Amino acid sequence: MNMKIKLSITLISILAVLQVSCQQVDPKKSKTITNIAPVEVVSSDGFKRAYFASGCFWCVEAIYESLIGVEESISGYSGGHTKNPTYESSNTGKTGHAEAVEIIYNPEIISFELLVDVYFGSQNIGQVNGQGNDRGSQYRSIIFYQNEKEKNIIADKIKALYKENPDRKVAAEVMPFQKFWIAEKYHQNYERLHPNNSYIQNVSIPRLKRFQNKFPELLKENSRH
Repeated sequence: MNMKIKLSITLISILAVLQVSCQQVDPKKSKTITNIAPVEVVSSDGFKRAYFASGCFWCVEAIYESLIGVEESISGYSGGHTKNPTYESSNTGKTGHAEAVEIIYNPEIISFELLVDVYFGSQNIGQVNGQGNDRGSQYRSIIFYQNEKEKNIIADKIKALYKENPDRKVAAEVMPFQKFWIAEKYHQNYERLHPNNSYIQNVSIPRLKRFQNKFPELLKENSRH
């Protein structure tokens, strides 16, 4: 093949890829990655695990730990392409990871479906790459599924959100779960251990209170369990 023709074809191919990659995602569709099989975490002692990302994990951890049926919420990183991410490396945006939480819950008390309701009900679901002033891919919203049942539950919830408000956007990515990396020790239970921290006072606690006002029936403090 003539070298000039070959170079022209290559250039056209590159431009085509760039054009596709720069196109905005249809706001009516959350980004779903389906080319890899999800990893299902085997439950133990009757507890299951679920994984979510929606902004700063200090905030999200506190929200889920306030729920009936949730044994523990752990801060960490997920959704990226590197091993052993750290707070510093994930904050560069180069690892692909988002700040995430691992929820250890009792399915006899709270369902995955309710955890998803809490997920969408405790964030600005239309904000891309962040929550509030926390902006960047490390703060993006991702909802992880471990099997087809969870994937279908998520899809149904998103459809219901659009049915409720056809003009809304759902920015959350829907991803098959692969791996959760536990964050550094000082990040764990941060809101509870540092109540006077300025970020906790001005961001985390107000976000928690907004959630609590929406879902009072799901709070441990209001439960007889």
